[in-house]
Amino acid sequence: MSKALIVYATRAGETRKIAELIAEGIRFSGLEASVMDVKDIKTEKDLSGYNAVAFGSATYHGGMMKSMETLLFLAEKAELENKIGGAFGAFGWSGEAPDRIYDTMKNIFKMAMVGAPLRLKASSLGGGIKMAQDYGRDIAKKLTTS
Repeated sequence: MSKALIVYATRAGETRKIAELIAEGIRFSGLEASVMDVKDIKTEKDLSGYNAVAFGSATYHGGMMKSMETLLFLAEKAELENKIGGAFGAFGWSGEAPDRIYDTMKNIFKMAMVGAPLRLKASSLGGGIKMAQDYGRDIAKKLTTS
């Protein structure tokens, strides 16, 4: 069975909620999904054994959280090429973090990315729950059709 890993960096908890909803969407499709705080990833081996990986970070001061930036450097060694990927994050007034994560995964790691990064102000606003679950379904669909 295909397995997905959703890793998040959060300060206020909103990006964690989005990660859990993405995982829920993957599970709705009958696949396994694990959610981990970026702080729990210690080596590139922690990223192995998954067919899909999604990274998410809140945006602060126009960028991703430092812990996610550090993870991306670690992930370069994780042999993620051609694996399914997604990027997401919560934001207040700007939302650059998911875009930067997405571009790194696509262009540096050479991952097979879902259509676009998911950017939400909050999972509870403006259909955010459904959008996050649908993002998980998109990851699952790409996993089952690859």
